[in-house]
Amino acid sequence: MCAEADHRKTRVVVFAYHTVGVRCLEVLHQAGLDIALIVTHRDNPQENLWFDSVSAWAKTHDRPCITPDDPNEPSVVAHIAAQQPEFLFSFYYRLMLGAALLALPARGAYNLHGSLLPRYRGRVPVNWAVIRGETETGATLHAMTAKPDQGAIVAQQAVPIGPNDTAHEVFLRVVAAGVHALQQVLPALLAGQAVHTPQNLALGEYCGGRKPEDGRIDWSCPATAIHNLVRGVAPPYPGAFTLVQGQPLRILASSLSAIPHAVTYFRCGDGHTLWVTQLEWQGENLDRTRFEQAFPQGCQPDP
Repeated sequence: MCAEADHRKTRVVVFAYHTVGVRCLEVLHQAGLDIALIVTHRDNPQENLWFDSVSAWAKTHDRPCITPDDPNEPSVVAHIAAQQPEFLFSFYYRLMLGAALLALPARGAYNLHGSLLPRYRGRVPVNWAVIRGETETGATLHAMTAKPDQGAIVAQQAVPIGPNDTAHEVFLRVVAAGVHALQQVLPALLAGQAVHTPQNLALGEYCGGRKPEDGRIDWSCPATAIHNLVRGVAPPYPGAFTLVQGQPLRILASSLSAIPHAVTYFRCGDGHTLWVTQLEWQGENLDRTRFEQAFPQGCQPDP
């Protein structure tokens, strides 16, 4: 019997969300796996939904799909157990899977994480890598354990981060890297031959989630650090901001070098200049003329 036919017998349950989830589901689908159930999230109407929909993918491909508030609730665990999965996969799913779920698959549970583990374990790893000025990140497929992002690595691929790249630009590279890593290791994983390399957790760190208010700029910081924050939370993320006259002035794009089309500039804590190339005030994008009209006496951030 050919390998493809064997793969069609491999039953998997997939926890997935976002563009990452859609792209990785497509890899499993193209490989001929039996996707017995997809677990995803209901979209939040208050969130900027700039990414692909797993629910829509499931509907298009006629795959069963559920959206539980808590995947670890006993009735949900029982429903997943009834699928008799050989593997569980998690692709950008936002909730932790408990021990009862991780014990279900006969051949293991695997998560795709958007960093070069053990670096940047935890939430929003791409944003953190950009904010901290990293020059490289990537994607890692690893075995899931009770503690997040600590299991053995089965595939990893790096991508570069340029000095002016936004987190969204890097994220798109990380998605592509994750898809490629999954494609490359999947045959060995299905054949039971994938090499599992334990992580040295001392070489990395755990990062927490970020809230919109974490984008407030501290002008006492060096210009490079502020530029990294601006590009690390640039749209479609909430964006960096400073308060002016008690109102948020959103700094959406910046440069460390003087450029002709800059809207304005600010002095930073190290004495260097941050040139602002795109900003928003009271819901309106301002060019240089409109900025000068809005702030005829100059723009001074609130202390």
